[in-house]
Amino acid sequence: MEALNLNVENTSSKKVTKLPPKISPKHKRINVLEEYKKRNDNKVALNLVVVGHVDAGKSTLMGHLLYLLGEVNEKTMKKYERDSSKIGKSSFAYAWILDETGEERARGITMDIAITKFETEHRRFTLLDAPGHRDFIPNMISGAAQADVAILVIDSTTGEFEAGFEANGQTKEHALLVRSLGVQQLVVAINKLDVVSWSQDRFNEIITKLSPFLNQAGFKKDKVIYIPCSGLTGENLLKRSQNILEWYSGPTLFQQIDKFEPPIRLLDKPFRLSVSDFFKGGISGMGGITVAGKIEAGTIQIGDDVLVIPGGEYGVIKGLEANDESSKWAAAGDSILMTLSGLDILQLKVGSILCSVSHPVPVTSYILAQIVVFDIKVPITKGFPVILHRQSLNEPAIITKLVTILDKSTGEIVKKNPRCLPKASSATVEIKLTNRPVPFETYKENKELGRIMLRKGGETIAAGIIINILSYNS
Repeated sequence: MEALNLNVENTSSKKVTKLPPKISPKHKRINVLEEYKKRNDNKVALNLVVVGHVDAGKSTLMGHLLYLLGEVNEKTMKKYERDSSKIGKSSFAYAWILDETGEERARGITMDIAITKFETEHRRFTLLDAPGHRDFIPNMISGAAQADVAILVIDSTTGEFEAGFEANGQTKEHALLVRSLGVQQLVVAINKLDVVSWSQDRFNEIITKLSPFLNQAGFKKDKVIYIPCSGLTGENLLKRSQNILEWYSGPTLFQQIDKFEPPIRLLDKPFRLSVSDFFKGGISGMGGITVAGKIEAGTIQIGDDVLVIPGGEYGVIKGLEANDESSKWAAAGDSILMTLSGLDILQLKVGSILCSVSHPVPVTSYILAQIVVFDIKVPITKGFPVILHRQSLNEPAIITKLVTILDKSTGEIVKKNPRCLPKASSATVEIKLTNRPVPFETYKENKELGRIMLRKGGETIAAGIIINILSYNS
């Protein structure tokens, strides 16, 4: 997405008129930035998403790695082996570490985002195992929106890589989606090489086909690393046998993900959290409403007032869990649970934004966006209906105007008021939501909340950034 031209005017947030609640009970204020620095001096926290075509072996690969790291005890692993053998699916045992529901285990596919924690020498990871099946792409988008870095799992067996990479496969779509959502660092795990006798030729063939596409998708060559491995045998996950991978001298999967660089966090921006889930009841049995999500910008601590957009309802933070640990504060990049008091649960929806009372997020149903059109079958025209995705939010919308076609390299205008947008084009368009106004920010204000994706008929047709908000709602 580097080619997107971001020289746009700043847009100011409209202030809500509802008065805030009475001042929250006094808590001893914490210097969150100081505490954040102390925490990250030890190990940097990163959100890692694992994506790839259905049956590429994502859950088996990561489940086996977690087992080798000691995150699953021997007794539990033996139970998974027995239970999977009983239903004739013994190869699924490691996948069951992440695929927890009965339906996922029976069907042998991941249907929703599975979340697990693990650590390397220098990093603390929140692992997001995303579904590969095309029916669950919206779930995958919701999970990938929380990610800082990614592993793309490739099935190297004959015909299977081609099925995932070519017609209607999810390999291309997943790679485009994670890049569109801001992921810049990618490890490509070329899996199941044991099935093709650890063929170096097959490994190189896949890289030759995949590398130009990933480069075109916006991944820099030095930010993409290819690792040969087997999720089933465990080869080259934590260590490798010299007699199996004689031709490979690079890092193991574990060594490579330990080298992921932390992204720049928006600590100095106003607080923003996109709601991915919520429920009645508080952390550790306290009352209230609990909200789950990733902090996209700013910092918070117990006792702070927050604002729900849309709706304009206020809540007071009574409890926090950051990265699965009880905490008195949290900061940009943290995946959190937050218990709020004084809030009506009916005002919350998945995709709502919790934000700073003094700097609310704009609410709108009409935006100007700069998009890159993917490999579509039918050109995009004025009046084209789409589903707009922004993290866990998805809303029906219409492309109301094709404003310009842009040069993909320079961002300069090539054509004004085009009749249609062909595949692989870059353009500015006006988009109107058809159901309700929702919170949006421009990419210039907040890179995380300013990214969107457009889908139609079960396929992702475009991705881009919001460059202006064309009308405001209260």
